[in-house]
Amino acid sequence: MSTIDRATSDEPRTRQPAVDDLKTVLVAWVIGGHALLGYSAVGGWPYDEVRETTLTPQVELALMAALGPSGFFFMGTFFFLAGLFTPGSLHRRGPRRFARDRTLRLGVPFVLSAVVLWPASMLLAYRSAGHDVGYWWVLTQRDPALDSGSMWFAEVLLLFSLGYAAWARYGHRLPVWRDHWLPVAVVIIAVATFLVRLVFPARSGQPGDLHLWQWPQLAGMFVLGLLAADTGFVRRVPEALARRSTSITAAVLVLIAVVAFGVVVVRGGMPDVTPFLGGPHWQALALAVTEAVLVVCGSVALLGVAQRLPGRRRLSRSTRRAAFAAFVLQGPVLVATSVALRPLALPAEAKALVAAVVGIAASFGIGHVLVTRTPLRQVLGG
Repeated sequence: MSTIDRATSDEPRTRQPAVDDLKTVLVAWVIGGHALLGYSAVGGWPYDEVRETTLTPQVELALMAALGPSGFFFMGTFFFLAGLFTPGSLHRRGPRRFARDRTLRLGVPFVLSAVVLWPASMLLAYRSAGHDVGYWWVLTQRDPALDSGSMWFAEVLLLFSLGYAAWARYGHRLPVWRDHWLPVAVVIIAVATFLVRLVFPARSGQPGDLHLWQWPQLAGMFVLGLLAADTGFVRRVPEALARRSTSITAAVLVLIAVVAFGVVVVRGGMPDVTPFLGGPHWQALALAVTEAVLVVCGSVALLGVAQRLPGRRRLSRSTRRAAFAAFVLQGPVLVATSVALRPLALPAEAKALVAAVVGIAASFGIGHVLVTRTPLRQVLGG
C-alpha cells in the first residue's frame, strides 16, 4: 500500500498557491542566475559571447558554488510540476482541445522567441560589441541554429505534452503510484543521462536548441509527475518523504561544495570540466548520478518546503500570474540591460548584480502588464 493518499475524483479543481509560489521563485532564480553567468568565464548565458568584462576567479568560484548545483535540477523541477497537472488538464479538456491549448501556450512563445525576440536580442548584443552581423546570420549561423534563448524548454515540454496526449488518446492509462518509483527514477535517469551524453555532451547544441543531452532528466521528471498526478503530492508531500528528500538533497549539495573546494585547493585553480560533460569517463557517470539524485530528491524537497511555508509568506497573485511571462521576457530584458551597462566603467561584479536585479524586476513588471492589460494574457497568463 502506498503511503501517499490518492486524491478523490470529485475533489474541487483549485489552483495550488504553493506550486505557483515555487514556480515563481524558480523563475526569479533562473533569471538572476542567467544575468550573473553572462559575465562569467565558465559561461552559461549567451551574453558571455560578447561580454566586455569578466568576474574575478574568486567571485566566479563562489558563483559556481551557489548557482552551479541548482543548474543540475531546476529545469527538471519545472517538468515535474508540469507533469503533475497534465493528466487533469487532458481529462478536463479532451485530447483535441488540450493539444490546441498547449500549442498556443507553449508553441507560440517558442516560435516568437526563436524567430523574433531572441535573434533581435543577440543582434543587439553583437552590434553593441562591434560585430558587423545581420539578423539572418544570427538566426542561422550561430550555434545552435534556430536558438530560442531560454524558451527551448517550451519546445521540449510541448513535444512531451503532445506525446502524452497521443498516448492517452488511444485508451492507455497510467499505472497506480508506487513509492519505490522515486529510487527507480534516480537509476533510470542516471543511466539514460550517461548513455545519451556519449553522443550529445552536456551543453552541446542541436538545431532548434533541443537540449537533447538533458532529455533523460526532463523526460524522467515529466513522467514521474504524470505518475504522481492522482496522489496527494500536489497538495501535500508526506512529511516523512519531504524530510528524507530534503536531507538527501542537502547532503549531496554539501558534498559537491566540499569536493569542489578541495579540488580547487589541491590543483590551485579550476580543473578541466570537459570529462564531466560526456563521453566514456567516470567523471561523466559521476555527474549523471549526482544530477539524478538531485533532480528527483530536490524536486520533491522543494515542493515540500513550498507547501509548508506559512500563508502570510505567500507571494502575491499578480506575481504568480506574471511568472511565465517573465520567463519568456527574460532574454530580451537581460540582454538589453547588459548592453545598456556596457559603456559604464564598472567591474563585472557590479554589472552582474545590477543586471540580475533589473532583469528580475523588469521581467516580472512587464510580464504583469502583458497578462493583465493586453490580449497576450491568453498565451502568457498564469
